[in-house]
Amino acid sequence: MPARIDHLVIAARALDEGVAWCEATFGVMPGPGGVHPLMGTHNRLLKIATADFPRAYLEIIAIDPGQKPARRPAFHRWFDLDDAGLQATLERRGPQLIHFVAEVPDATAAVQALARQRIDRGRLLEASRDSPAGRLDWRITVRDDGQRLFYGALPTLIAWGGRHPIDSMADSGVRLRSLALSHPRADDLTKAMHAIGLAGLPVSAGPPHLRAVFDSPRGTVTLDSKGT
Repeated sequence: MPARIDHLVIAARALDEGVAWCEATFGVMPGPGGVHPLMGTHNRLLKIATADFPRAYLEIIAIDPGQKPARRPAFHRWFDLDDAGLQATLERRGPQLIHFVAEVPDATAAVQALARQRIDRGRLLEASRDSPAGRLDWRITVRDDGQRLFYGALPTLIAWGGRHPIDSMADSGVRLRSLALSHPRADDLTKAMHAIGLAGLPVSAGPPHLRAVFDSPRGTVTLDSKGT
């Protein structure tokens, strides 16, 4: 199995804000998600798979105020969710595309490949949550400081156990058409993408940026990270 896009990350100040954003943006409600005891977060999910992105979904994620993370307080949550600047942006702009996650066949080898590029993608953590279809287990890279790196343009790495969340997702009518990346260090980002086996995504030189284009019941929808 080659590396491939697993999911896009939409961060929200509160999960109900993310759900309302999804309905307003795409014309559909996200499907069920779950809670992450390790990180003190919770999410809702939306299937966006196509032939080009066969296991892709959208994750709307927020800090869960009713949970205390099982992870030690010295370590931050994933996806920069503890970053005050990011939270201020979400408060000002609303839910935002901030990142994406790549599924890799050998997460340990991918982390080592990035290390040879002098990139610390973070340690591999064991994580799990319950879902309507059963327990989901995965390994995921999370830095101790929670940073996404390259303003979210370098993916977090994930390796799933026997079950993938998309296996039980209903069709949403939303399809991921394309994902493009931009960063001032475009050459470094391109080398890092090749190191993890994720070639084919367009990478250009410019301000830090992710742009995802979708087909949806509301027509064509374009999401921009706006350097978040």
